[in-house]
Amino acid sequence: MTARIIDGNALSAKLRGELAAKAAELTAKGTQPCLAVILVGGDPASAVYVRNKVAGCEKAGIRSLKFEYAQDTAPADVLGKIAELNADPSVHGILVQLPLPKHFDEKAVLEAISVEKDVDGFHAENVGRLSQGQEAFIPCTPNGVMEMLKSIETPLRGAEAVVIGRSNIVGKPMAMLLTAAGATVTVCHSGTRDLNFHTRRADILVAAIGKPKFVTGDMVRPGAVVIDVGINRLPDGKLCGDVDFESAKDVAGAITPVPGGVGPMTITMLLANTVESASRAARKA
Repeated sequence: MTARIIDGNALSAKLRGELAAKAAELTAKGTQPCLAVILVGGDPASAVYVRNKVAGCEKAGIRSLKFEYAQDTAPADVLGKIAELNADPSVHGILVQLPLPKHFDEKAVLEAISVEKDVDGFHAENVGRLSQGQEAFIPCTPNGVMEMLKSIETPLRGAEAVVIGRSNIVGKPMAMLLTAAGATVTVCHSGTRDLNFHTRRADILVAAIGKPKFVTGDMVRPGAVVIDVGINRLPDGKLCGDVDFESAKDVAGAITPVPGGVGPMTITMLLANTVESASRAARKA
């Protein structure tokens, strides 16, 4: 058996076309969606991510603002810019690219972003709203995963779902979304005993731990849906995920590739949150 490939590029292209139409409609009525991105330091990977986000905005008709700061920038300068953007009604989304330099209090920076403009979904209030099933901006990567599951009509109610990883950015919100959809969710991590026992019973397996090719085919239940959130660069420069794709694809029923899987969907959901924020602002105007 060879798994069905869940093509993140194709799904992203479809959704971004729909978002471009919504953005054009809002712009025609006087509210052009706008995303402000803050990049601190010269991390090459972060610079690539920001460039891709800005390019995605341009193609979707979303105005983008980019603010770059040196590695040794004082946190107060960045917090001041966030306050300025919070007060600007023409800005609908604010994103601070992570990771930040070590002299920054990452939590304080993220909490400084207005809840209404927190299109990354990292603010504690948005996380709390999500946990209670209230309207909230959903973190982009888990939201993208849910769209991918929806695209292949994966049954979620009653399904056994296993999430490997418990980060605030992916693992925890992923578990909340799957639980809300009716799945029975197990969250595994570095302290989990007999990880294979859990992964082999999963109808849906989400790997988000940042370890190259960690999940092998013998850890996958035959016919399972395998979602690989990881993006790792190997010594030869090639990208791979947290799943050993070659061994897992012969066991799984459906699987996401790396690259071309979850990655494009993360940016698409960021654009979707920005358009939604602009739509909310237009309704209040």
